[in-house]
Amino acid sequence: MKTIFTTILSLLITGTQAMASGNGNNGESLGLMATLFIAFSILIVVFQLFPGIMLFGGMIKGLFSHENKKSSPLLAKTTGKNF
Repeated sequence: MKTIFTTILSLLITGTQAMASGNGNNGESLGLMATLFIAFSILIVVFQLFPGIMLFGGMIKGLFSHENKKSSPLLAKTTGKNF
């Protein structure tokens, strides 16, 4: 029992020292989770950019189209003109 306790204690101590020592670059780099979070955020922006461009193109196309459109029956009733 004593050997199991000393083994676990020594693993905890060496593991704690290993985690506290860092990776030798003075703490100036991002961790794995921070890098994954930034990559996920960039993917969200990229995947929302394409539908946004499509909607903007449709809006511009609708603004500058010169088609004659039929008026609705409701508009004809309110103005008193039949087209």
